Amino acid sequence: MATQTPSIRINALKVWGLYVLGFIPAFWTFYLAATDQLGADPVKSFEHILGLWGLRFLILTLCVTPMRDITGISLLRYRRALGLLAFYYVLMHFAAYMVLDQEMNIPAVIADIVKRPFITIGMISFAVLLPLALTSNKWSIRKLGKGWIKLHKLVYLAIAGGAVHFLMSVKSWPAEPVIYAAIVAMLLIWRIARPFIKRSKQIKYPRKATVIIKK
Repeated sequence: MATQTPSIRINALKVWGLYVLGFIPAFWTFYLAATDQLGADPVKSFEHILGLWGLRFLILTLCVTPMRDITGISLLRYRRALGLLAFYYVLMHFAAYMVLDQEMNIPAVIADIVKRPFITIGMISFAVLLPLALTSNKWSIRKLGKGWIKLHKLVYLAIAGGAVHFLMSVKSWPAEPVIYAAIVAMLLIWRIARPFIKRSKQIKYPRKATVIIKK
């Protein structure tokens, strides 16, 4: 009888090492800002780069499960770190908007949220990510139980909002935001289709074996 490809867990990289690698783009962006290398509109460029990395890490976070399902390679050990890296970049993006763009002018921020839909969507996405980041720990998992899983499904709402925020933030639709939106759309479609695909595979194949690779 045909069997599935064994599930391979990649444990070679320490989680703290992923955080170090994950913050390199932030350090580089801050360096470019400090040395005046962000072009004619440095504040906008600074915000954009940080927000884009937030979206990238969200995408990487949600790619973990499809990668395991399709290739058998499991990066579950790093999913929490990837998700937190995404939040940290979104938080920096938000802070840059509040401090550098709006100069902590709260009435102006409120007016911006009301008048500009892409800002509204961005703020909603940030608000959704906040409780997810705060509960990304073992204590919250134990305390919330099954509610934790339900809560963290909101990440799909956050990433959808992030993709729409990116699309709406540009005057036209160049290739970059369209590509990211397409990737997010595929991840959302996979999330919807996954239970049906998984059920079909369980009928056809026995349970996967697991191979652990350690450094």
